Amino acid sequence: MLRLTRDQYLRIVAHCYDGLPDEACGLLAGPVAGGAPTGEVAEVFPARNSDASARTYTVDGRDYLRADREAQALGAEIVGVWHSHTHTHAYPSPTDVRQAVDPTWFYVIVSLAQGDPVLRTYRIEGEAITEVATVVDG
Repeated sequence: MLRLTRDQYLRIVAHCYDGLPDEACGLLAGPVAGGAPTGEVAEVFPARNSDASARTYTVDGRDYLRADREAQALGAEIVGVWHSHTHTHAYPSPTDVRQAVDPTWFYVIVSLAQGDPVLRTYRIEGEAITEVATVVDG
């Protein structure tokens, strides 16, 4: 389960809208226990999409380093990434699956394709995609 605060959820969605017409992206930081994220999110870090594309994203390297340093200062680690789908549903594309860097990470997708935003969370290990429940507190 991935647990976001209401403020974190709103910041993620706002960043996705701010990125239009391109995909937006960012990183999730949280505690890790036993080598795996607990699902609690300590902080969200909006990042620049260095692809500047409506179809793909790459988290800017400088933004990743900044987020990693800030996460460590909080006693947390990078535990996932989010990005928006501007034209499709909130489900990992073949490109998303190929780019999944860590099977323990949470992969959050925010679809802006149909009016209200739809946020869904996944784990991706190899070609296997597993949806994870997302809880927004508050």
